[in-house]
Amino acid sequence: METTYESNPILDKLPKHLRQYIKPQAYEAYSAIDQAVWRYVMRKNVDYLSTVAHSSYLNGLQKTGISIDHIPNMYGMNRILEEIGWAAVAVDGFIPPAAFMEFQAYNVLVIASDIRQLENIEYTPAPDIIHEGAGHAPIIANPEYAEYLRRFGEIGCKAISSAKDFELYEAVRHLSIIKEAKGTPAREIQKAERHIETLQQNMGEPSEMALIRNLHWWTVEYGLIGTVSDPKIYGAGLLSSIGESALCMTDKVEKRPYSIAAAATPFDITRTQPQLFVTPDFAYLSQVLEEFANTMALRKGGLSGVQKLIDSKELGTIELSTGLQISGNFSRVISFEDDPVFVQTKGPTALSYREKELVGHGTLQHFDGFGTPLGRLKGINLPIEAMGPRDLKAYAIFEGQTITLEFEGHIKITGEILTGTRNLQGEIILITFKDCKVTHKNNVLFASHDRLYNMAVGVSIVSAFNGPADVGSFDLVSHDIHSTTIKPTASAEQRQLEGYYRQIREFREGTNTTISRHKVFEAIKTSHPNDWLLPVELFELAIKNGDSGFAKEIADHLNTVVSNDQKVAHLVDDGISLAKALHLNE
Repeated sequence: METTYESNPILDKLPKHLRQYIKPQAYEAYSAIDQAVWRYVMRKNVDYLSTVAHSSYLNGLQKTGISIDHIPNMYGMNRILEEIGWAAVAVDGFIPPAAFMEFQAYNVLVIASDIRQLENIEYTPAPDIIHEGAGHAPIIANPEYAEYLRRFGEIGCKAISSAKDFELYEAVRHLSIIKEAKGTPAREIQKAERHIETLQQNMGEPSEMALIRNLHWWTVEYGLIGTVSDPKIYGAGLLSSIGESALCMTDKVEKRPYSIAAAATPFDITRTQPQLFVTPDFAYLSQVLEEFANTMALRKGGLSGVQKLIDSKELGTIELSTGLQISGNFSRVISFEDDPVFVQTKGPTALSYREKELVGHGTLQHFDGFGTPLGRLKGINLPIEAMGPRDLKAYAIFEGQTITLEFEGHIKITGEILTGTRNLQGEIILITFKDCKVTHKNNVLFASHDRLYNMAVGVSIVSAFNGPADVGSFDLVSHDIHSTTIKPTASAEQRQLEGYYRQIREFREGTNTTISRHKVFEAIKTSHPNDWLLPVELFELAIKNGDSGFAKEIADHLNTVVSNDQKVAHLVDDGISLAKALHLNE
């Protein structure tokens, strides 16, 4: 696979199936307007968030090298993030939730490298570099929170999804793309929003992934910390939204004490949040996460665990009481007295022990599925997994013996034992037969004279989780998305406007001080009379240079812009106020 990023020791540990999502940042593709959007949001955020964000935010901006004036370069970020044990990669918009969380488990931040349009400067449902870079990155400088994020990814990527989860993910991704695409008809956006609403209303019983995504949303994305009466912001969605970060501090948004109940509270990505949850401290986040993990099939296993995997129709793993792990697409379970007594996969399957594939038991050997009985032998209290060599000999379970094993739950195996596979402690975890038949009551589950049969040994299923035990067992490099972010071709008018932004940026940074700001201003008034952000930047420069006459001229023009579009009034007012305040503080 061609490397599309500059690696480092942290990124080197990423498995291939995660690397498939990484794309080049293409820093040179950011326009001067993009840079101005970043600068406006960051200046406004830092000014406002200094009073309402958790103290880790401003400290983290410095530690992670996030600049107020420039969109962060991923290479530069990684050099600094590496010092705190993290890294960052660029991706194309939303990626599947399990992959997103697995990146976190490897201490890697996923950053959508696109940036919101000027029209969506306050908030966008699409992940962008303002949200990911300026929202997520600074807070991970707090060690307690960083460990929570890593642990969340470790547990979250094991959550079992439903088929409807992926359908909803695709719908949200599509909406985020068309909302950020310039010129998308309103009716198309409304249609996409209605589709999401329909899906959300018909999800049925929420899957583990749906529930843990709720926890992620109400903490990592939209979390508050402190007390209900005096909360501070730490969630990236709030830190990166200049509109919602202000709204959430008002009485219009209900504040609730954070608890596991947040897992049952759904969210709507297309609207501002009607309520938020407040954790007393970052350590409490980890406490609730472990409480939720105790409800997952990852820790409970059993009949319900394997049934979740069957319902998900996705690649998953069960772990038996012996430590043997079976990875594949589970298609059937036979139960007896609420315990699984036989499980079956279809298609390529692999057997592992402690996340390492057993030699000779990969997908080439088990290419068409794997089935095995579970539980205890009928009438024998000692389970096979607890039998020592003498016990196995006593029950005729040893090489060369043709034997019939009858399990509780009416499962029988008849065949000649060839060999047994043991774990590091010497316990038998797999028995291989030839000339074998497996039956349940009068139904034949497996029969073969020319093919070997491997019977897993295990009294119970102790864990069931999403994905394979050994990621090397399967070809997971198959990322296929139906929609990609839209890169519009700039019109001549847009290119002209970008040129004016670039000139003012060069003037402010001192790379070209011969530019006439007055000429640029006249051109904006004539050719781009509705643009408000560049005049705000010109106003800031006029104030800084003590040119009060020019500043008044710009302010008068901005009043005209606002009279034509009231939606930008508060943005203009905030920009002017910030410019004046910064000048007074210099």
